[in-house]
Parts: sequence; C-alpha cells; structure tokens
Amino acid sequence: MTAFFPGLIAIALYLLASVLLTARLVYGDNVNVRRKNQILMVAVAAAVIHGGLLYQSILTPTGMALGFFNAASLIALLTAALLLLASFQEPVENLGIPVFAVAAISIGLSLLYPTDQIITRGMQSWQLDTHILISLLAYSILGLAVLQALLLAIQDYHLHNRQPGGFIRSLPPLQIMETLMFQMIRIGFVLLSLALVTGILFLEDIFAQHLVHKTVLSIVAWLVFATLLWGRWRFGWRGRVAIRWTVGGFVFLMLAYFGSKLVLELILNR
Repeated sequence: MTAFFPGLIAIALYLLASVLLTARLVYGDNVNVRRKNQILMVAVAAAVIHGGLLYQSILTPTGMALGFFNAASLIALLTAALLLLASFQEPVENLGIPVFAVAAISIGLSLLYPTDQIITRGMQSWQLDTHILISLLAYSILGLAVLQALLLAIQDYHLHNRQPGGFIRSLPPLQIMETLMFQMIRIGFVLLSLALVTGILFLEDIFAQHLVHKTVLSIVAWLVFATLLWGRWRFGWRGRVAIRWTVGGFVFLMLAYFGSKLVLELILNR
C-alpha cells in the first residue's frame, strides 16, 4: 500500500509528459527547446519515482523479485531513462509518447499484480547481476530502435503518398531519423553480443532445459540484427527493408524473454 500513492504520482507524470509531447508534435512546436526540456523534466521526475518503487519491490530481503510485471516495469524504466538521456542531445524525444505511456502502464500492472518469483541470494552473484543488467540494457536500446523504426515507417508512408503535412512536418528529416535508428541498433547489438557472451561465461549451462528457448531465440535475434548491420554496410539497406529487419529482430528478442515468462508465470503459474 505504501507504494500505491507514489505509483499513482509516477503514472500521472508519465502520462502528462506523453500528452504534452503529443500536443507539441501535433501543433508543430518542435523549435521551442526550452519547452521540450520542461516536458522532459516532468518525465525525469516520473522516472525517479519509478526507480524508487522498483528498488523497493525488486530488492527484497530474500533476493531479487524479477517476475513478469516487475521485469517489464524495469525494462520500461531503463528504456525511459535511456530515452531521456538521449533526448537532451538528439531529436528523439517524440519516442517518449509511447515509451512514457508504456512505463505508466507497467507501473500500474506491477502494483496490481505483485510478483512472488524470487531469485534467491544463494543463486545470485555479481556475474549473474552483470548478465541481467547487460541483457536488460540491450532490450531497452533495441526497444527504442524498433519504436524509431515504426515512426520512420509512418514518416516514409506519408512521404511516399505525398502527405507531408500534419505531425510529419514536425519530425526530423527522413535521413536523420534513419541514422538515429541505426545508431540505436549498433549500440543494442553490441550490448546483445555482450549479454550472450556473459551468459556463456557466467551461467552454468545456457542450453539447460529452462534456458534453451531463451538462448535459441536470443541467438536468432542476434543473427537478424547482425544481418541487418551487414546489409547496411555492404548493400546500403535502408527504408522499408531496414524497418522490417529491425521489427523482426526485436520480435525474436521479446519472445526470448517475455514469451517464456508469460507462459510460465501467467499461464502455467510456475
């Protein structure tokens, strides 16, 4: 109950930031840097409260509580935090519209459905913590990349159909949007590679029965992103081809983690 009211405040602040960014995008107020920073500070306040809530709910006396909704909330927080850091330097703040809304939803779900899945302290180590952190960062960065890809797809569709009006005029040029997407993919790919390497080094058997599906799907996602980056370097892949590969890679990555947790925890109650 102690987390309920701070949770409501964080949800309200996230949603307020999302609504303000939406209004800014719709009305084309993309040149007012001061207003942009004010909106981002609203989201920063939400992220700080969000972090405090997760600190209390995940770090328990018996170990780490990383059930489905806590894990989703943690990834949402990391995604929002990384986006906020980038938004003060790069024109990616419009991704905050869905990111902050999802973060608000994740807080609500974690409050309504507290987890009882605990990673006991006897199973924990700095190696495991490192692997988990790198994996979550990879999910978060590549999540931002797929949102950027979807926004790029909308922009590309409107421009190809000669409908450059509305909020499309408020977005950066197509080439800049695409460059930002590939920057995110490169960083996420490096982190995903490190996650796989640390899994091999630090986990006893990454192909054990309870991990094999995560490992295989993560490797498939790694291969998809590796092919995309190779195609970009070798053949100059861009536009719709790059968008499809980005979305495809992210789908495999999400199935690797959330697919298994969804089935085991929410359907099979394990």
